Amino acid sequence: MGTLALAAKITHVPSMYLSELPGPRQGSRQDAIDGHRAIGQRCRDLGVDTLVVFDTHWLVNASYHINCAAHFKGTYTSNELPHFIANMAFESPGNPELGRLLAQVANDMGVETLAHDRTSLHPEYGTLVPLRYMNADQHFKVISVSAMCMAHYLNDSARLGWALRRAVEDHYDGTVAFFASGSLSHRFAQNGLAPEFGFKIWSPYLEHMDREVLRMWQHAEWAPFCDMLPEYASKGHGEGFMHDTAMLLGALGWSAYDAPAEIVTPYFGASGTGQLNAVFPVTPQDGARIPAPTASSAQGYTPVSVRL
Repeated sequence: MGTLALAAKITHVPSMYLSELPGPRQGSRQDAIDGHRAIGQRCRDLGVDTLVVFDTHWLVNASYHINCAAHFKGTYTSNELPHFIANMAFESPGNPELGRLLAQVANDMGVETLAHDRTSLHPEYGTLVPLRYMNADQHFKVISVSAMCMAHYLNDSARLGWALRRAVEDHYDGTVAFFASGSLSHRFAQNGLAPEFGFKIWSPYLEHMDREVLRMWQHAEWAPFCDMLPEYASKGHGEGFMHDTAMLLGALGWSAYDAPAEIVTPYFGASGTGQLNAVFPVTPQDGARIPAPTASSAQGYTPVSVRL
């Protein structure tokens, strides 16, 4: 019925907001902003009605959660970096109908998910920063999905992504884009060194890992990447333990995905972390290889969600 028209891994660095403001950082993130606007324009050209954002700044400790309020409006200051994002206005329409549908299908497929359509909970900046550049005119409806998952397995996040695609394609009358909003390596510069690392990666090791991952993505080496994702998420300091990436790849077919990623904003350093904007072409996936459900009681508790 419906269409998943576009999938992308996107940055949400708060220095993008600083880049708008008068001061020493003005204009410094224009490439990332332009990348967001280009991806937003592609969504418009494809007839997308709703952006679904897997947000690595929405921390949850149990279940998966979908923020699908009817409307979002407010003024946001980051509690993490209040000197980067302060008093940023936001407003976007939501999509309660789709949010409830996403949760229903995920639960039907064995992934415990809750939809919150009557809530005072605002999106986090993993959602709000991209919307600032893709949806300033409120053209799109918006849904935010929790993707900083503190007690979850990556394979369950992949299964969630596949369930959300099935919800869209099998039950929704509309066109949707999925965004994994998070970095590659996410080792922030040590306190006191942030200015020095404003445009750099924290270590040569992390930069090498990130660049090898991007090479794999551009050569469609998805099966080996899926195999290494848990260790990369751990040793590479992946943002949100890379649950956003697992969700996105789950939606695309996981290790059966077969298209090369298109780099829209080239890899760049930000306060020690590795960032980019990349589009993952959506391909038919009748033969998707999605991980089996995690037998949590048999496998025990795994901190920081790094085991498949």
